[in-house]
This record gives sequence, C-alpha cells and structure tokens, in this order.
Amino acid sequence: MTDRLPPRARLAVVAARGVSGMARRTGRHGSVIGGRVATVLDRRVLARLAVGRTVVLVTGTNGKTTTTSMIARALGGDGEVATNHLGANMPDGITTALLDAPDRRLAVMEVDESYLGEVAAATDPAAIVLLNFSRDQLDRVGEVRTVARRVGDAVAAHPRARVVAFADDVLCAGAGLRSAAPLWVSSPSSWTGDAGVCPRCDGPVTHAGLRWTCGSCGCERPPGNWALVHDDGWSARGPDGVEVPLEIALPGHANRLNATFAIAVAAELGVAPAVAAARLRGLEQVGGRYRTVTRPGGSTRLLLAKNPAGWAQVLDLLDEGPGRPVVVAVNSREADGRDVSWLWDVPFERLAGHPVVVAGDRSAELSVRLAYAGLPHRIADDAVGATRDTLGAVDLVGNYTAFHDATRVLA
Repeated sequence: MTDRLPPRARLAVVAARGVSGMARRTGRHGSVIGGRVATVLDRRVLARLAVGRTVVLVTGTNGKTTTTSMIARALGGDGEVATNHLGANMPDGITTALLDAPDRRLAVMEVDESYLGEVAAATDPAAIVLLNFSRDQLDRVGEVRTVARRVGDAVAAHPRARVVAFADDVLCAGAGLRSAAPLWVSSPSSWTGDAGVCPRCDGPVTHAGLRWTCGSCGCERPPGNWALVHDDGWSARGPDGVEVPLEIALPGHANRLNATFAIAVAAELGVAPAVAAARLRGLEQVGGRYRTVTRPGGSTRLLLAKNPAGWAQVLDLLDEGPGRPVVVAVNSREADGRDVSWLWDVPFERLAGHPVVVAGDRSAELSVRLAYAGLPHRIADDAVGATRDTLGAVDLVGNYTAFHDATRVLA
C-alpha cells in the first residue's frame, strides 16, 4: 500500500518506522513517536495511509480500548485488522498504527473524543461507534455537553458513515441522532449523572424505567436495533430475530455491552453474528485491563476507573466479590487531568465491607473523600506494594497513569 504514496509521504514513512523501531529497541512501545515524525514530514500522511482501507472509528468516554479490541477481534483479529491496541488514540498514535500495518485493508481505531472530527476528516470512516459520554478530564477536554456536540458535528460531516451509538446514554444518543440512519445499541445504564438535559433543546430529561424523555421537545430514547438481554443467560439480540449467546471471559455488565457493540459493528461489515461472538470468547484482558497477576501469597486483579461513570461500572464488578480487599490509586498527571474533584461524585460508600487501601499522588484527597463516606482505610506509599502486603485475592483500581504504573511493575 505504501508503494503508491508520493515521494514526500514515502520519506515520512521510512523516517517514522526508523524512529519507532529505535524507540522499541530502547524499551519504549513507540506507539506515538513514529506518527509524530511522519506528520511533521507530511501533514497529510494520515489521510494518505487511510486510502483504500475500510476504517472504523470508536469514541466515547469509557470503554474505547476494550471495545476497539473486541471489534478488531470480531472482524478477524491481528492478521486482518490494523488497530491501535495500546490505546494511543490521538492522531499521532493512529498514524503509527497504520504505519505498522500497511497491507491490512481493515482498520479499527479508538479515537479521543476531542479528535474525532480531525481523524474522521482524514480517514473517511465506514463506521463511527459512539459508546458513551460523561465528565472526564474537565481541565483538558472541557464540559461534556460541548464534547458531545463536537462529536455530533463530526457525525453530521460524514453522512456516508454507518453510526453505531448507545441509545441509553442521552448525550450519546444526541450525537447519534445527527446521523441520517443510526444503528442503536441498548442496555440499561447504571450511570445517569450527566444525562439531565436534552441534547436537542436543553430541556429537562426524565428517566422512567428503561426510557428517557425530554419534557420540552419530546426527544426520547431511540428503540434499540441491538440489545444486551438476559434470559437463561446473557446474549446479544439483533434485527430480524438474530440472537447469539455471549460467552466472554471479560467480567461485568460493561464488557457484555462492549461485546454487543462489537457484534453489531461486525454484522454491519459482513461478519455473521455467531462468528463474531465466537471470536470474542478467548479475550481475557485488554492492555492489562482485568488481568489477574499471581504473586506470593495471592493474586492481584488490575482494574481501570478514571471518572464517576467508569467507577459505577467497577463498583458493580466489585459487588460480585464482597469483602475482597481493594487498593485504590489516584494520580493527577497530564494524562489523567489535574482536577480530581470528580472523586466527590463517586459513590465510594458502596465499598463498605471491603478492606480499603489508598495510594497514588492524590492519596490525601482520596482519603478525605473516603473519610466522608465513613470508610475505614489506610494510606500506602505504593499501590503495588500494598497489594503485596495483602494475603489472598485483591483488586487494584487505578485511574489512567496509576493503572499503567501498576501494570508495568506487575508485568
């Protein structure tokens, strides 16, 4: 595919691959630097690398990396699909992922919400997947309704893209409604903290059972084309009576919903739902998420939660293991966002009954929040060290950099 590039782009590709290779040989994963070098040498390199590919873009606040991995696997896996599986989801990282897989005609890329418009303009996607929108990194990304409106603008700018969106998230549905023919995925959501205002008219939204409705303009939850359902077991139910069982290794409701998205997208691209579901069975961890590490005296499961909506999902998962020790680590570095006021929107009271240890750069603020929640806890200097001091199975829950720090140490 790179043989058809103009001379300047070919030079950019050669230089980028050399820099990425050097980064990897020195112990860095090189998922960004190659794309950055290529873009400096040819500002249109991302668009050139996307020509001739069927591109799927996945965006949203939570679940991008896991859902991207699931969609890529459902479409055929590593040998067939180019993907940014390490989560480098800004234009430089996406460029690097395409550089690394020049001959793969399918590309599934997670995209930071703020960059969807730019990446979609360069790649002309066949499908855009909208997972959810909630408060996250307010000091970097901004107010969540503004983010959702920008995503909606990107959707409207690409009328040929098949938009697959979450019907139960008010802001996500608002962005999806900008498409002429969206495909809706549905499942009751446990987080409605950012869903109080209509995306169409800013009127008040009310929730009644599984539905939401605007009292001013009548905008309401769209009917789902695909749904996560539970009868004798969990399954994904699609159009025309299609239903496939979900037998996935990744735990929790959120991952069953992610799998339903993956099956829906794969079906749109010609993969039979039963085939897509079968391909998801062996997926046990994504970028370290949900990985269980055996250590002397027990085991540590690694979980990522970086905002109130993500914590709602993790708390549901922790409820399945009452009394299991939990180490919570929170940092506020550039990749996390400096503002940790979101801690006060997390219902940490639900950790009652779990022995709790707090760690990370912002352990003091976290400790204050847990004190107001009435939770006994102790502060540790090191999250991984705290897990090693605990006998039996323990969950380590970190926000972005805290999670990746723990993953590197435990790996």
